Amino acid sequence: MSLSVSQRGQDMPASPFRKLAPFAETAKEQGKHVYHLNIGQPDIATPPSLFEAVRKADIRVLAYSHGAGTDSYRQKLQAYYHRAGIEVDTEEILVTTAGSEAILFALLTCLNPGDELVVPEPFYGTYSAFAIAAGVTIVPVTATIDNGFALPPLADFEAVITPRTKAILLCNPSNPTGHVYTRAELEALLSLCQRHQLFLLSDEAYREYCYDGARATSALNLVGGEDYVVVLDTISKRYSACGARVGSLVTRNADVFQTAFRFAQMRISPPGLGMLLGEAAVELPESYFDENRAEYQARRDLTVRRLQAMPGVQCPVPGGAFYVMAELPVDDAERFGEWLLTDFSYQNETLMLSPANGFYQTPGLGTQQVRLAYILNLRDLDAALTCLEHALLAYPGRTLAPAAVQETAAMLS
Repeated sequence: MSLSVSQRGQDMPASPFRKLAPFAETAKEQGKHVYHLNIGQPDIATPPSLFEAVRKADIRVLAYSHGAGTDSYRQKLQAYYHRAGIEVDTEEILVTTAGSEAILFALLTCLNPGDELVVPEPFYGTYSAFAIAAGVTIVPVTATIDNGFALPPLADFEAVITPRTKAILLCNPSNPTGHVYTRAELEALLSLCQRHQLFLLSDEAYREYCYDGARATSALNLVGGEDYVVVLDTISKRYSACGARVGSLVTRNADVFQTAFRFAQMRISPPGLGMLLGEAAVELPESYFDENRAEYQARRDLTVRRLQAMPGVQCPVPGGAFYVMAELPVDDAERFGEWLLTDFSYQNETLMLSPANGFYQTPGLGTQQVRLAYILNLRDLDAALTCLEHALLAYPGRTLAPAAVQETAAMLS
């Protein structure tokens, strides 16, 4: 018998937003400039006050903290949630190593190996990885681009619920679609969870970033959700602090909290310096979000306007987060994404995007769709979209009618 890695290791999928990275590195070595629209890493500067808090900290020994996080940070988080209109006690807040650990702890706490987790697709690609790590099976319910990836009909959820179903997971505002679930949609999901005794896991990493005057509804504010709702959160995107690796799991269900806390104790403690950054972040004024929200909305508007003007491209208007899902006139989005990096350049520039098949569980879906992250400044974003426009005309596997290609090429020349 030969040595072999675990089955869960073999099942672990490639990152849908990093799988083309080797081709991007080669393109850069060849002297091409690559615009990265593949991953949600904002170029907005992390607030200097976060770094200043660490520099000023009087620390002789960087020791373990309480497993649930420091009292001071949990108190600051309680104040943050209060300002966001969410009333929770510090004993209902578990600090985690980024939102990733919050997701994993929620799955390990709420589901047994072999249980089923219902998720609207397309969904954040790493949910698949955490489900594999927890021995959980994701059961998708498909949303469609035609209605902006709104919540699928409740009948579609009902149709896939079995005795093994234990929870529903969604991201609001959504990564990757940008859809902002309405209060009515969330209330309908909670009602479904109550009828079938399921947990409602709500990833709210992009809470502040809703556009056109909209605001996200937290699942924690749904009436009757105390026993059912578990919120997964992070400071990564909120404060452009992805490298801090500080998140939180928030629930009013005492059994869920205590069980998740036992997992937290076994990993000892969340990042100490990260929590100092987090404390400083909570002190930022509301104007910080107002300014960033306006900037992201301008980027969204540019992205959608440019995409919708490209022949053959279908692109709904996302209501939040900083992603857009678009359907392109190409034979295969992953092949197109690779070709962008290996065979194409416009004025010695190209772009990297995320093929959308990695955001779907159902085989065959998303093959012509991509996720674009509008996380670059307006000038770079416009240049990246110009590259995409020219690429769609030059790609050998394009599905545009020849007349449309010729007409668009004439306009660009």
